[in-house]
Amino acid sequence: MNVYDSHRMADVLAPLGYRPADTPEDADMIILNTCHIREKATDKVFSELGRLRVHMEEKKEKGGRTLMAVAGCVAQAEGDFIMKRAPYVDMVFGPQTYHELPQMVMKATGERVVNTEMPLESKFDHLPRGNDNQGVSAFLSVQEGCDKFCTFCVVPYTRGAEYSRTVNEILEESKVLVDAGAREITLLGQNVNGYHGIGKDGKTYGLGALIAILAEIDGVERIRYMTSHPRDMDQELIDAHKDIPELMPFLHLPIQSGSDKILKAMNRKHSADEYRDIIATTRKARPDMAFSSDFIVGFPGETEEDFEATMQMVRDVRYAFAYSFKYSPRPGTPAATMQMHIHDKVKTERLLRLQALLNEQQLAYNSQSVGKIMPVLFDRKGAKDGQLHGRTPYYQAIHVKGNDRLYGQIVNVRITKSHANSLTGEIEITEKILSA
Repeated sequence: MNVYDSHRMADVLAPLGYRPADTPEDADMIILNTCHIREKATDKVFSELGRLRVHMEEKKEKGGRTLMAVAGCVAQAEGDFIMKRAPYVDMVFGPQTYHELPQMVMKATGERVVNTEMPLESKFDHLPRGNDNQGVSAFLSVQEGCDKFCTFCVVPYTRGAEYSRTVNEILEESKVLVDAGAREITLLGQNVNGYHGIGKDGKTYGLGALIAILAEIDGVERIRYMTSHPRDMDQELIDAHKDIPELMPFLHLPIQSGSDKILKAMNRKHSADEYRDIIATTRKARPDMAFSSDFIVGFPGETEEDFEATMQMVRDVRYAFAYSFKYSPRPGTPAATMQMHIHDKVKTERLLRLQALLNEQQLAYNSQSVGKIMPVLFDRKGAKDGQLHGRTPYYQAIHVKGNDRLYGQIVNVRITKSHANSLTGEIEITEKILSA
């Protein structure tokens, strides 16, 4: 989401003459676009600000000026504190105010600016439609904010209530992305499968119906979406994975915990078995579906029995990969004031056990790919000379020796090796490639 928002900010600033700079030394404005989901995010912001301050002072010595700004969710949550602690910061603004950047920049030439308002109108109504040259794999925000109010999460407080863009807005932006070279579009939202946008006919469309419309765009080869909530995983969306070839067989569906007691304390509004049912129903519709998830270890009140329920969930589902973290209290959330916080040593030990199981599953998932031929979209150059980086339909990263002319193409690749976090393959020589 922040990558997408950063592109939007660049579009807003373009009429003022600003263009992306390659290095901080070249910049007339530096914007840190921040995330507040993890503990110590604010400390990381100040660390980065301190590093970048050097470039501001060097430019000032030469008679110039660099505007310094902090945007995003840390800015929304900690705006006044940032301005107090870092007097060299010119602007602090939250994620709902990006469309007001031109006015903020003009104002910042004479005074410091803090803008953490939550305006009633959507920022998307005011953001310009840029060229959106994100490459062959592009992001597109369709939904923002969240109404779920999980007790550990700051998103409802920093991003606001759920808002879905209209089908027509999304359709138009998708066409711009495709015209700029995108072949894969990832639909974004804090709760993306809660999408409920209005179509031209005045009807409300869910995410499954939206994907069906986008799949009809000439040039769209692949569609993905993230991040989803189990409560909004409806049958229409599950059927879309079965019926729409452009929709990739990969689903990131956070569970957080396998314990019903902890899920209730988290206010997740679903049980562990309901989550299992979703996985089973989705696998029935699309047997080759790959799943990933998020896990929080050491939530307040988590017992060893609760943690074992999480481990059992992992064994039952068998994830392609997953993100896992120790619980960290976020200021202003209900969980931060709960009793029975878990000692960090216990959280660390449990996290290591969980990650060992997850890593074992990820390696096993990648290993079973060896010998298969998969269509791979090459989205950038690899780290080594003569190497291309791509993604399988199941979102596995893969590195292949290949000519740069294959960038942006979907090519059949035979998987030759598996690694913990990626695959290695060889391009299948076909008549199509030889005649390209």
